[in-house]
Formats: sequence, structure tokens, C-alpha cells
Amino acid sequence: MKPTLIIMAAGMGSRFGGLKQITPVGPAGEKIIDYSVYDAVRAGFGKVVFVIKHAIEAEFKKEIGDVVAQHVPVEYVYQELDALPQGYTVPEGREKPWGTGHAVLCCREVVKEPFAVINADDYYGRECFRLLADFLQKPQTGDRLHMAMAGYLLRNTLTENGYVSRGICEVAADGQLTGLTERTHIEIRDGKPQFTEDDGATWTVLPEECYVSMNCWAFPAGTLDHFEQRFCAFLDARGTEMKSEFYLPFAVDSMMDAGEADVQVLPTSDKWYGMTYAADHEMVRRALADLTDSGVYPNGLWK
Repeated sequence: MKPTLIIMAAGMGSRFGGLKQITPVGPAGEKIIDYSVYDAVRAGFGKVVFVIKHAIEAEFKKEIGDVVAQHVPVEYVYQELDALPQGYTVPEGREKPWGTGHAVLCCREVVKEPFAVINADDYYGRECFRLLADFLQKPQTGDRLHMAMAGYLLRNTLTENGYVSRGICEVAADGQLTGLTERTHIEIRDGKPQFTEDDGATWTVLPEECYVSMNCWAFPAGTLDHFEQRFCAFLDARGTEMKSEFYLPFAVDSMMDAGEADVQVLPTSDKWYGMTYAADHEMVRRALADLTDSGVYPNGLWK
């Protein structure tokens, strides 16, 4: 059975200043999602599930979904506030989405096979999809769920246009993930990546060669049942808060702590590109033009 690719596309891109998912970046007007799907299909993925909101449905399908559907089976899942397990309700006044873990959990009814998860507005490179597909097509052994994440070198994931948030990974000699620390403010200072936890009063240098998580995961069939258990526990503990979020790495970490799962880090040398800020658009456009000129991609992905 071919694995499925879940693409989280419900975010509106507040710092970027627009709907990043439909911003053209390729020589023939391609969006970043087009490159992800193109690479995924060639790596062996058999279906794409888009997680969107009803508010962007018509525009999203017109600009992206209807094009992609000509090349690979497509399904849609809607991440809305009221998409909750039975017995739970949205607290009055809540407007903030429930987070990336909830976005993936919304796919439970349409994804029964092994699957990978990516962000809609990130360019990951073709090697990453090959690594994820190869991992997902290996048989599961033992009593733990074997999961994986693409490990990017920090230096390949930074922008000159502002700060970023990255999950800094601790990796054992055998490639297993042993820890993940979220650094919410990393920027290039004096030519080196540095982070602050006190609004810039102090800065700490990070190794350029350390591995970071870019929300690019691989999960075996059955994982979403475990996610629902974690989400229910989250709602019981923090569901009345107005801005609490159920993050995907939180669910993974909880399963690792409980001995239910392990995570293999799949190192990739590809450079990540994203559009966190509007000024990043030109950098992404130039990078994809260079990749097209060098023959990595055809001039016109879907022609």
C-alpha cells in the first residue's frame, strides 16, 4: 500500500501578510505545494490529503487542489474549531485554532494507511520525500510504533529576513530522536545562528550543523488512534484556555515518553525554503528558478 501525504494548509500566514499557499513561486506560476506534491508522487506517495478551512476552500481548490487532482488522488479535510471528539465542545469565545496536532487528527476518517505530514508553505526538497516514502514502506516490527522525521541542518533552514522557530533535536548514535527543544526565536547574528529566551537581553549560539525539525514527519498506520487519546487528555487539561494549542511534536513526545513509539531521524542535506516573511518570496523564487535551470525540475511541473 502506498503511503499518503497530509498537507497542513489551514493557516492564513499572518507574518507573511497573505495566503502563502497560493502565492506563485515557480517559473510557470507554480506554488510551493506543487513542488511538494510533485516530489512526493515521484517518491511513491499514492494520495494527498489537504487540511484546509471552509473559508479558503473555493480559492484553494481553484488555485491548487483541482490542478493536483489531475495527477494524484486528492481528499479534503477541514480543520474547524468544532472538529472535536465526541463529548467535547468549543469554549465560548475561543477563536484560535487547536494546533498542528489537531490538524493531523482531523484526517482520522480518511487516512488509515501509513502517512507523512508536511506544512503547505514550506519547500522541503526532493530527497526528504524519498526518505519518508522509503521509511513508510518498511514493515513495522516489535510492539512500538516506529515513526520518523526528516532532520535538516539548522544552517539550511534560516532566513535573513527575521527570526524563526525551530525544534532543536538531540539524536543518539543510532539515529533515534532522544529529545526535541523548541527555540521560538532564532536569528542570524554576527554571521551565526543564535537564540534568545528573554526578548534579546541575552543570546546563545547554536551549532550550524545541529539537526532541526521542520514539521516533516512519517507515521505508521494506527498512529491517529494514539493522537486522539492525547488530544482528549489535552482538552481535559487545557481545553478551556483561549489560546492553548495541541502541537504535533507534543503528541509525538508524549508517545515516546510512554514507551509507545520511537522516532528515527532521517538526515537530509537538502536546503529548506519557506515564506515566513513577505521578503522571503524573492529568495524562494530565485532558488526554484535555479533548480529549474539546473534540471532538477522541468520548466512547468504539470505540463
